[in-house]
Amino acid sequence: MAFEYLKALHIIFIVTWFAGLFYIVRLFIYQVEALEKPEVERNILKPQLDLMAKRLWMGITWPSAILTLIFGFWVLSYRWGYTQLPFMHAKLTFVALLYMYHLICHRIYKQLQNGVVKWTSNQLRLWNEAATVLLFAIVFLIVLKNLTDMVWGLVGLVALSGLLMAGIWIYKRIRERN
Repeated sequence: MAFEYLKALHIIFIVTWFAGLFYIVRLFIYQVEALEKPEVERNILKPQLDLMAKRLWMGITWPSAILTLIFGFWVLSYRWGYTQLPFMHAKLTFVALLYMYHLICHRIYKQLQNGVVKWTSNQLRLWNEAATVLLFAIVFLIVLKNLTDMVWGLVGLVALSGLLMAGIWIYKRIRERN
């Protein structure tokens, strides 16, 4: 019975972590765009967006990432044999990539809190889709549990990535026309 509770908590913190990752990059986009506004608007928007980013990042996203890791290892301790299986190696590789994504987001967060812009809003829109691709990879691997299906999943990921890129490109064109 304890295993099911641990797994439920792990899934809950995965969901809150991803919610934070998806929203923080949207806030990064708004922060970058706010810094491009005239001074009067910038002086209103920047402090508010900085506060929103800080509350989300430090209050939800970081704690969720840490609790996901704790509960993930705890769940894995009940199924230690999974660590010998190829699908789990692939899944843990994607999870490691997700933590690297998180750390890069932290660097962007710190830069923007200091008013330093190194990414354009369009680059951040693309960056935001990386979390989507990682989410798909991780979920399909843990649900399907085999590498053959993973290959088809990777083909699907490439197709999904292409669709996301096309969507971003179309959105950019629409924004430029308006």
